[in-house]
Amino acid sequence: MAAEIVHSRNESGSEPEQNLIDPAFALHRGGKMEVRATVPVRDADDLSLAYTPGVAKVCTAIAEHPELVHDYTWKSQVVAVVTDGTAVLGLGDIGPEASLPVMEGKAILFKQFGGVDAVPIALDCTAVDELVETIARMAPSFGGINLEDISAPRCFEVERKLQDRVDIPVFHDDQHGTAIVTLAALRNAAELTGRELGSLRAVISGSGAAGVAIAKILVEAGIGDVALADRKGIVHEGRDDLTQVKRLIAELTNKAKLTGSLADALEGADVFIGVSGGTVPEESVASMAKDSFIFAMANPDPEIHPDVAHKYAAVVATGRSDYPNQINNVLAFPGVFAGALQVRASRITEGMKIAAAEALAAVVADELSADKVIPSPFDERVAPAVTKAVAEAARAEGVARR
Repeated sequence: MAAEIVHSRNESGSEPEQNLIDPAFALHRGGKMEVRATVPVRDADDLSLAYTPGVAKVCTAIAEHPELVHDYTWKSQVVAVVTDGTAVLGLGDIGPEASLPVMEGKAILFKQFGGVDAVPIALDCTAVDELVETIARMAPSFGGINLEDISAPRCFEVERKLQDRVDIPVFHDDQHGTAIVTLAALRNAAELTGRELGSLRAVISGSGAAGVAIAKILVEAGIGDVALADRKGIVHEGRDDLTQVKRLIAELTNKAKLTGSLADALEGADVFIGVSGGTVPEESVASMAKDSFIFAMANPDPEIHPDVAHKYAAVVATGRSDYPNQINNVLAFPGVFAGALQVRASRITEGMKIAAAEALAAVVADELSADKVIPSPFDERVAPAVTKAVAEAARAEGVARR
């Protein structure tokens, strides 16, 4: 690899006083990244090797044997972190420029937790086909594409169409990172309480990117039943207002043929998974099965406050770092991409995602408690375990190229 991307803080320019005293602005000033060479250019000999004429030999070799691009460039070690700025954190559609600090932060997490270099890219286009075309044309420079903060339902179509266009992994982390970590936590919660996934009925509040992906991975993992609820109630095949994505998910879920509201779905349910915000009344929580699992992941305000959840649930998880059992995507995406890049995978399959969840759950299998069904993001065992599992699954599923 001829260069690496590293964390940097540059001091330059002036800011309003309120920015100068805010530590977040101090950390971000000048950006959080820079590009640094990994080979020296100290004299004419170095220059002739790093650039012309020496580089021409490498170019010719790659032209004759395209697979050599993985060995003689940074391609197999670098991911593009791409957004259109339409669904950024809880800020909504803030545009490409305003989303760039988030993409820089994501790139830093790739490096810090997975050893994967990443390039933040904020695009000034929102039409599905334009996004797909733009990203596809950049793909030769990267070993994988991490889609980030693209609003639903466009995110589903962008990911599907883009993966059909390119021969490198495309992974929408808002969907699949959340799903992987949720499944890992649910596996351990079931293990802790002596239950099987196949015996559980789960309810997901939210049918956007994360909710749909969680439903899919739970079905794939063998959960007993799962129902999604959106603003209009339970997603079921009898509704005539469903988007194409919701129609497909309705066919996969809700074996019990439930109709009605979120409150109706929660009656007797074993699991609540919240990815939509809003508040769930305590009476609905009380109507769930005894010793339920409550994963209320909205930030900053969980759908069910932990103090309420603990009255009824055997295991409680949130999306916040100040409570136990944080469902945090950083537990998944660095290792998922590290494993995929390691074997030069052409895509990330459902089997690879489930393998990642199983490996993540296994990290704390010997330490399980109600307050520890998922590792800390700072547990150094996480990324190596996920990386290994994903690489092995890629080979088993025939998408590895080495």
